[in-house]
Amino acid sequence: MRQKHLNQALMRIPRRAESTDRYSLASTYVAAGSFSAMLHSTDHQILYGRRGTGKTHALQFLSDLVDRTGDVPIYLDLRTIGSAGGMYGDSSVDTNVRGTQLLVDTLEAVHEELLTLASERDIGDETKLLEALDTLAEAATVVEVVGQVEQETRVGGTRSHEQGLELSRAPKISLGSRQAVSAESRTRRTGVERHHIVFGPLSRALRGITRALGRRRLWLLLDEWSSIPLDLQPLLADLLRRSVLPAQGITVKIAAIERRSKFCEPGAAGDYVGIEVGADAASAVSLDDVMIFDHTQAGAREFFAELFFNHGMARMPASAGKPEDAESFVELLFRGNAFNELVRAAEGVPRDAINIAALAAQHAHNEPIGIADIRRAARDWYLRDKQTAISENSAARRMLRLLVDEVVGRRRSRTFVVDQMSCLRHETIDELYDARLLHVLRRGIVDSKTPGALYDGFAIDYGCYVSLLIDGEVSSRPRDKGGWLASPKSMPPDGFSLSREALDLTKLGPP
Repeated sequence: MRQKHLNQALMRIPRRAESTDRYSLASTYVAAGSFSAMLHSTDHQILYGRRGTGKTHALQFLSDLVDRTGDVPIYLDLRTIGSAGGMYGDSSVDTNVRGTQLLVDTLEAVHEELLTLASERDIGDETKLLEALDTLAEAATVVEVVGQVEQETRVGGTRSHEQGLELSRAPKISLGSRQAVSAESRTRRTGVERHHIVFGPLSRALRGITRALGRRRLWLLLDEWSSIPLDLQPLLADLLRRSVLPAQGITVKIAAIERRSKFCEPGAAGDYVGIEVGADAASAVSLDDVMIFDHTQAGAREFFAELFFNHGMARMPASAGKPEDAESFVELLFRGNAFNELVRAAEGVPRDAINIAALAAQHAHNEPIGIADIRRAARDWYLRDKQTAISENSAARRMLRLLVDEVVGRRRSRTFVVDQMSCLRHETIDELYDARLLHVLRRGIVDSKTPGALYDGFAIDYGCYVSLLIDGEVSSRPRDKGGWLASPKSMPPDGFSLSREALDLTKLGPP
């Protein structure tokens, strides 16, 4: 009966952080290494990570942490802001209009969150804070995204010419000299339109808010940055750079998918719109790199043991007799080396680990989970979720097939080494990595023979590899009673060696 409760606890773990309340997220959070201390620093940061690596969970944990220390957190899911429906992604609408609406909606969301906090709890000088919030609301109405245009006025045989800025929601404002002659005129656009932002009194409103909060720091936590259309992201980043980042008493943390993010749009004269990562924002942290665990199996095992223990104990009935610590929990749940196999199958992605564990618990029924259950579950998760993330006829799917033919078929391996420069030239590798079909197990491998070249060590997804080995009759085989399915030796080791030739992506086929 106890085993039944343990397995059911795994199946009840929520798959997504946004479906769980903030208190539960804070109590179940597990930080890898020193990541928690790094996250709690007052530096502005961008948190990169693929889907499922724990970005939302980290921001929700931070929100609860700073709230308990007396500071003021504002958590915004950028997928949910806006009163304009699907206008942001409508390319038929002018970028000026879409950008202006995005900035206004974001400011209104910040205003609403602060107003709610001010009405529910004491977070500073209430009178000054409400006055500052009124100023913020007014400032939002004058935020404009503008585009540079060229206007030509024709008067009989005389032509006067002017350069100016056209506002998206206001009459034209022009700068420069012109001949004051009344006659027909026309406006024409030339070249590529460049976008600028007029902020009005926004900075003054934010300074008023921080003064009203006193010693309390305002933490602006922006989640799902990559849900914003790519062409609008630099505009929102520029608003943060010009008005929010310079304000004393405000810290900004942004969670984004690196490959789907664009924080800066460079200009022709060396200027730019947006945030220069590493300069305007103090640092960028990659959760994917953090979850590599310094290449040690022990670190990965400890992290995932704590993760399942924290989540599982919250869903175990008191009458079931709860284990005292994470290691005891793992020993009761898993048989032999099955937990180590789960850690390997997770590839450093917590959401994948949770889903594979839940499926494995279903296969095991009321018995401890074995290696065969982990491999079946990893195969099911790959076929049901990961493989469908890329379209059937896409270049990424073709590249995956070429990699499988070369690495698995010819080299009899799951891992391979690629020159970093070669990898950068192949966008399909990034796409497969983003879809969690490829995983970086080690970065910056140095070859003593060619010290100028750096290599990255990749692995084909565990579930993909297993799906190639398990035939359609796996359900008829006995669990853990012999055969490759139950034997750890059937999976190749994950090590890297430059004694073998690095994989040349250009020779596999076109990207």
